[in-house]
Amino acid sequence: MNELLIGVLDLQGDIEENVKATTDAFKEMKIKGKVIPARYNEEIMKVDGLIIPGGESTVMGLLIAIKNGLLDAITRVLQEGLPVMGTCAGMIVLAKRSYDKVIGNKKQLLLGALDIEIERNSFGRQCESFESSLDIIGIGNNYKGIFIRAPTVTSIGSHVQILSKFDGKIVAVKQGNIIGTSFHPELSGDYRIHRFFIELITNWKKTIS
Repeated sequence: MNELLIGVLDLQGDIEENVKATTDAFKEMKIKGKVIPARYNEEIMKVDGLIIPGGESTVMGLLIAIKNGLLDAITRVLQEGLPVMGTCAGMIVLAKRSYDKVIGNKKQLLLGALDIEIERNSFGRQCESFESSLDIIGIGNNYKGIFIRAPTVTSIGSHVQILSKFDGKIVAVKQGNIIGTSFHPELSGDYRIHRFFIELITNWKKTIS
């Protein structure tokens, strides 16, 4: 298999952190791979997998909408089954529906690729951020989940698999080639989720080759 190319959507949020985490995951797995910040439609169209990072989902959605050709490119690769991982704000952007715990529905761009409804800021605001040990299907136990103004999944479609819960709330899901997490795996220093994503890409590449 040729060297894998993974893009981190380079608009806003934890871009460098995801580049480093994915690069380190490649090293741990002893797999040839390259990670690039991707902000143009041409870059999106050539990657083997895409990470939509944590940040501010409303701003991220606005930037996706106004950058020439970017929304069309992301929509197209999602329709083609490209593996995509969204963390925190990235998961919100991938969702079908979203509302804020305090102010209710917010008008923002949602890609609608994940058949889930999201409650934004589900655990509170920035000052109420926290860490917790998680058990994650396909990943393992004792994963350090870092929750920063974290959303949770309040409802799922029939094709969505729940990967992890915290305090009874859904905090990680998978639907086909799409992974969503409420927490920030790029900040944990534990590369198991990024390795899981790379494995997903590798398996997908085998099916289309």
